[in-house]
Amino acid sequence: MKFSTSQMLVFFQERRTQRNVRALMKFILVLAVLILVYSVLFHIIMEREGQQHSWMTGFYWTLTVMSTLGFGDITFESDLGRLFSMVVLATGIVFLLVLLPFTIIQFFYAPWVDAVEAARTPRHVDDDESGHVILINHDAVTEDLITKLDQSGKSYVLLVSDFDQASRFHDMGIRVMYGALDQVSTYKAARTESAALIAATSDDVTNTNVSFMARQIAPNVPIVATSTNQTTTEILKHAGATRIFQLSRLVGQSLARCMVGGDSLTHVVSSVDGLLIAEANAQSTPLVGKSLRENRLSELGVNVIGLWDRGVFQPAVPDAVVTENTILMLAGTKEQLTNYDEEFVIYNVSVNPVLIIGWGKVGQAAGTALSNRGVDWRAVELNPSEADKAGEFSDRIITGNATDPAVLKRAGLMEAPAVLITTHDDSLNIYLTIYCRSVLPNAQLISRSTLKQNIETLHKAGADFVQSYASMGSTSILNQLTGDRIANIAEGLDLFRRLVPDSLNGQTLAECSVRDRTGCTIIAIRDSEQGLIPTPPATTVLQAGQELVLAGGSEAESLFTEAFGTYSS
Repeated sequence: MKFSTSQMLVFFQERRTQRNVRALMKFILVLAVLILVYSVLFHIIMEREGQQHSWMTGFYWTLTVMSTLGFGDITFESDLGRLFSMVVLATGIVFLLVLLPFTIIQFFYAPWVDAVEAARTPRHVDDDESGHVILINHDAVTEDLITKLDQSGKSYVLLVSDFDQASRFHDMGIRVMYGALDQVSTYKAARTESAALIAATSDDVTNTNVSFMARQIAPNVPIVATSTNQTTTEILKHAGATRIFQLSRLVGQSLARCMVGGDSLTHVVSSVDGLLIAEANAQSTPLVGKSLRENRLSELGVNVIGLWDRGVFQPAVPDAVVTENTILMLAGTKEQLTNYDEEFVIYNVSVNPVLIIGWGKVGQAAGTALSNRGVDWRAVELNPSEADKAGEFSDRIITGNATDPAVLKRAGLMEAPAVLITTHDDSLNIYLTIYCRSVLPNAQLISRSTLKQNIETLHKAGADFVQSYASMGSTSILNQLTGDRIANIAEGLDLFRRLVPDSLNGQTLAECSVRDRTGCTIIAIRDSEQGLIPTPPATTVLQAGQELVLAGGSEAESLFTEAFGTYSS
């Protein structure tokens, strides 16, 4: 075992260590007194037998007998001497072979191992650290956020109040700092005053406490917190949080935006100033079976960003073929989307209610969002108490187990143009997705995923869209840090900003081949003189200082930076 100054300091500064050392010293003192007494008695008995030995011989005999070595070179001849030898031997077995090892392990070795671990786990960040992100909880959201921070080369530190957990995270390669979340000294040690952002994603009480403590040290650092309800949101504002997200509501609204089953009209899912991002169902329209080049949608003024087909996103290359399961991602002005709607309004697929499975916070947010769009819906909820609290929507809630086909049929599953699966159990969501796809081969299926690793599984199970709770949260937080992400359209598709890289200055969009080389689509250009230029034509010449608005996944975003570099002027 290696010894170091830091380990020694951590070891002896602990109150438990100091208490243990005192207990160990008391035991050693008792043992020393016992050895001294036995050595004195050894001389007394030996003199009665007529034998003379030095004091060193007395200590030697006592230790050899107590340690059970018993060399036999010095022995008693009387019964009293032999009885005394047995007492010394028995005492030695108890003290030296049982109590002493246990005491050393309990009061010294085990605390020393803990001290070594504590010395390895940081209790403060480097003095020159700045611009870092401070995380106070390790969950699905921050796990995905850490991945994105690593990809973008941004520094972070995770504050953990449990020592064992901090050590485990440290061994996993996560940049962690051990400290109590309810102490101002922890935020001083984390150099909160020089941080770029604080992300509080724990429970409402902890987030409030963290916001209040951190704000005392860093009055100007942005604090992003998650909340479960509007009341907590107001409390967090008073505690010092700068930006507060109710992630369940955001996920529910996002799931509702993805719902296009029921008609072939455009449904706006995001906007950038006057530019709208919309989705449109291609099912039962003349678009099916033709390529984008053959459909010539550009004549309507809209720009096709890409195509979703059973959860797989495909860049809008000219040869991409539209199928019955295709959802078109469109970009355009309000007038351009209106032109599209006028062309395809007659292709109405269904007017039956959409089915929401799960009436938790996510399902409630999705239902409210659908109602605001004028879309009829029904919901299935297992817990009767949740259904009772539905208020104005109580007549739309069907109580029962969603795994029971009879309950789903009673809720209108067989006629539903789209199904939103919103439970917090990913395993249940996968099960329901597989079942719904087996009985509804053409309906739109949209599912929530709590953990990001289940996204691909849900797509394979038949989901057209999957919205990850983790990805939604991490993207929302990261946008507060970088400001270059505009919105998360769906899992695997973001809108983000980039200044025109030096390598593209003076080139036309056709010459750049951005879509072919990276998978990103330039949907708008912001110019200081002309303002926002939506769906720019291929002949548009890019100039330094202009801002590109692009659509693409995280991989496409990275490829864009690798292919074209950045703006350096």
